[in-house]
Amino acid sequence: MYEAVFRVAGDGAYTVATDGTDTTIELWCNDHRDLLHVSGRGADAVLEEVRDTVGVSEQLRQGDELVVVTAECLTSHLEHNVEGYLADHGCLLVPPLKYTEGAKLARVLALDAESLSAVYAAMADDYAVTVESKREIRSVTPDAPLLTVDALLPDLSARQREVFLTAYEMGYYELPRETSTAAIADAVGVTRRTAEEHLRRAEKKLTEALVEFL
Repeated sequence: MYEAVFRVAGDGAYTVATDGTDTTIELWCNDHRDLLHVSGRGADAVLEEVRDTVGVSEQLRQGDELVVVTAECLTSHLEHNVEGYLADHGCLLVPPLKYTEGAKLARVLALDAESLSAVYAAMADDYAVTVESKREIRSVTPDAPLLTVDALLPDLSARQREVFLTAYEMGYYELPRETSTAAIADAVGVTRRTAEEHLRRAEKKLTEALVEFL
């Protein structure tokens, strides 16, 4: 199985709403309506665009973040959509579809590399398309195609988690560093050597969990 992330530039409603802003839209299609997570200072402009295009059924706001349930599905308002191209070439879209910086990012799965090449060529006939990343998925469990929180977070011990979070909150990972391992050790009530050991083990686990996705 193969996976690719395509960046598709276009003039769709959600794409236009993010152009020239720091706003990002993540879209989950639920057949008859969409679920959107909108973040960034341009959230209000996005909300108006959504209202004008497909309507808003429900919304929840917290600061610069919005969760929106649309009144209709965006695909019903488009002549060409990503799902159509994928269906024609036996590929699958991994949600969410992400809109940012005037383009949409589509994460696509295919059984063979040729299908990815074919769907890329088909979309490139109508849009400006670039390949952000591409990889072969060799197994289902350790090399899972879906990047979930459970898959990403390693199994840190309670003390490793405490020391790592304390180090982060105290500015240990700032440039330049704002604290020392001795101060972190004092904060959690252990020796400096013990704190450093917990920190190294936590960093190793986090690095090994992340590196395969890079």
